[in-house]
Amino acid sequence: MRDQLKPDTGQPPAVPPQRRPPPAGDPDAPEEAGIPTWRVAERLAYLDAATRRINSALDLATTLRNLCRVLVPALADAAVVHLREPLPDVERDPGHPTHLRIHHSHGTRLGRRAGVDTGTAVAPDGALARALLGPAPVGPAVLGTRGDAGIRPLLRELYGARTLGRLGAGTSVLALPLRGRQAVLGLLVLIRRPAKGAGAPSEATGDAGDRTSDHPTATADATATGRFDTADTATASHLATQAGLAVDTALRYSREWEIADELQRSMLPTHLPQPHGVRLAHRYLPGERGAQVGGDWYDAVPLPGNRVALIVGDVMGHSLTSAAIMGQLRTSAQTLAALDLPPHEVLYHLDEQAQRLGREQHLATCVYAVYDPIANRVVLANAGHVPPVMVQPDGRAELLDLPSGAPIGVGGVDFASVELPAPPGSALLLFTDGLVETRRRPISTGLELLRARLAASHRHSPEHLCQDALRILPPGDRGDDIALLAASFDGIPAEDVAHWYLQPRHETPGRARRLAAHTLRRWGLEHLTESTELMVSELVTNAVQHATRPVTLSLVRTSRLRCEVGDDSPLLPRRRRAAPDDERGRGLQIVARCADRWGATRLGTGKVVWFEQRLS
Repeated sequence: MRDQLKPDTGQPPAVPPQRRPPPAGDPDAPEEAGIPTWRVAERLAYLDAATRRINSALDLATTLRNLCRVLVPALADAAVVHLREPLPDVERDPGHPTHLRIHHSHGTRLGRRAGVDTGTAVAPDGALARALLGPAPVGPAVLGTRGDAGIRPLLRELYGARTLGRLGAGTSVLALPLRGRQAVLGLLVLIRRPAKGAGAPSEATGDAGDRTSDHPTATADATATGRFDTADTATASHLATQAGLAVDTALRYSREWEIADELQRSMLPTHLPQPHGVRLAHRYLPGERGAQVGGDWYDAVPLPGNRVALIVGDVMGHSLTSAAIMGQLRTSAQTLAALDLPPHEVLYHLDEQAQRLGREQHLATCVYAVYDPIANRVVLANAGHVPPVMVQPDGRAELLDLPSGAPIGVGGVDFASVELPAPPGSALLLFTDGLVETRRRPISTGLELLRARLAASHRHSPEHLCQDALRILPPGDRGDDIALLAASFDGIPAEDVAHWYLQPRHETPGRARRLAAHTLRRWGLEHLTESTELMVSELVTNAVQHATRPVTLSLVRTSRLRCEVGDDSPLLPRRRRAAPDDERGRGLQIVARCADRWGATRLGTGKVVWFEQRLS
């Protein structure tokens, strides 16, 4: 493609001339239409490199920083970027700017001397509104000359009369609107100090900092002249157009990232249950803003017998699809956990579910654990996930050697459960690979670093475990999201638990009442005897009517008194309104009236109906 170098009549050249003289040793450079070829090539190289750098990032702050660095000192001594406040939703409601605030500046403290920038209101008929909505840039103008009448009202509205008075005579100013695809986004102000010998540096460029361009093809040193010529204005206008589109892209990307992050967080639990005998804590850190949304999740599900299921998983990949699959798998895991299946069976059914979803390209890893505070045992199964860390009561920390299995979604793989002791005072940390694997650190090094960190800690509360684990993260070296689930095991003493197997006979409800009353007297809870006997009788009576195998009765004393009655019938009881002459149908109404909480859970081998009462 051949560039058209000859400008139209009365128009500035499309590729402006350079601000500095040709290098020594090339006085006879060929020219076309009065423009030296070396100047054209250098200006084209500058525009190409500057455009690439302005559009090289999706982050707004980085985009503005890159913009100012390609402008200063190559084209100006200082640059100030004003953007709309608040930042607009460029897709839904572009609107018109009503307020501007300085988002980035380079080479000047203009507008920031008084402290934090509070922004500038845009008067509907003011000079600032005309500059934002006008078709052409304002200026360039040199302060202290007859031509500054058009730009002084704009600077006064932006920075105030007092700051404007401190701008030295001879300072050249150019203001260009930043336009996105559908809306005006802000204003770019470029400043040149007077040429050497024309006066002292002005307030606009005082303490400019590093004046050395880090751009490989800077067009010229800004000290060569004190004014923006026609070529400089055309160059600045082109870069302002590119900057407006880059800012628009950054705002759109930021909005999409926020929506994706909100979607993922909405699929995660906002709080965890706190069952007796175990303390739980969690942390979730999204990936860096440049990374797409991930599929890490965590969960805790209360189970009958004061047990709790602990789940941490990670859908491979980073996309909205990964987040959606994560939500589906988490819901499936909750449903399977409520059936009280063994951990390996839960993973097996999750694997089948993933294959039915038809997402073979989105595999997932998961570790599933069930803690029993009465037996002081934990049962775990792993599906290709990083191993958990177990902290013993004496402070020893070890990576659990579990059968790794294959990720969920592979299909045709057997999973195995491992049962381990979990004495009171021990703790378990489940996490995703984003904690231990970074760009410059392999996963094996991260796992050993985590183990050593937890072994050196003297605090084993779940909150402290999460805090200590996150301290191994190196600053600025994280791209993946991170999910943590920490559990500190306290256990429930055996003397606070009573459990019986009762044959489904007509006399069983009476025996259950006597066993419950005797246990409450032994625990010193005589004031709960009457209500407990009544509710136990109703639940056991219902269980006996449907059971074909022994009925279970359990009493657990913690800060509450919990009673569970189980049988092998999968039919869950339902409250119903009994007629005045009905002899049945009032049992659950009695339980609901007397208990603080009650419920029913379907298991793989039947169901459990339970109620709780607060202890004084």
